[in-house]
Amino acid sequence: MASPSNVAIVTGAGSGIGRHSALGLLREGYSVVLAGRRAEALEETAQQAGEASSCALPIATDVCDPDSVRNLFHKTSEAFGRLDLLFNNAGMGAPGVPLEDLTFEQWQAVVNVNLTGSFLCTQEAFKIMKAQDPMGGRIINNGSISADRPRPNSAPYTATKHAITGLTKSTSLDGRKYNIACGQIDIGNAATEMTARMKGGVPQADGSMAVEPTMDVENVARTIVYMASLPLDANAQFVTVMATKMPLIGRG
Repeated sequence: MASPSNVAIVTGAGSGIGRHSALGLLREGYSVVLAGRRAEALEETAQQAGEASSCALPIATDVCDPDSVRNLFHKTSEAFGRLDLLFNNAGMGAPGVPLEDLTFEQWQAVVNVNLTGSFLCTQEAFKIMKAQDPMGGRIINNGSISADRPRPNSAPYTATKHAITGLTKSTSLDGRKYNIACGQIDIGNAATEMTARMKGGVPQADGSMAVEPTMDVENVARTIVYMASLPLDANAQFVTVMATKMPLIGRG
């Protein structure tokens, strides 16, 4: 059980992986700041925490907006006095159309949320973590299976998730002097709203369509709790949690 003084921020906490991970941390005794664009969805996440809802603080946030991100971290520091964990989870994809048919706006939207948003949150987390006593903290980035290999017609999402791996490594290196650990979780086919379409089949690398196995999203929440539970002198640098029979090994 984490100490009540342990404070986490989870972005994209209004649904899916973010919601389940936030609830998992709340069950372990964390105070959790729920960040996301939709205030109503964040409130719903808090309500689902039951008795632990008193330890949840919903803050409507646009991770693409530097001022909104600064407000998130300022309010976190104001409410709890420190920050022990940041889960950079907020993300989005583009329509699954051929690369040459993507618009600039579609590309830029994915870059803004997946990459720039994670950077802005990491930057603000550094400012708090290096100044607090005791110094340090942990950052976990949601890399996705796409941080390793692409799906067809996924250039914006795959490019940003590969970039997240670079951000993870740079954060690990630059955070050493501040006792900040950074790891990455690569998730494959967790059953959420985003993967519901897999029940009808999704494009494969050979041009076929196939229904892909999924796994309970609670497996992700348990992995986040494990990564967060490590002492700061240990780090789960890269962790993959995936549906056992999904087409990853041998994909492409």
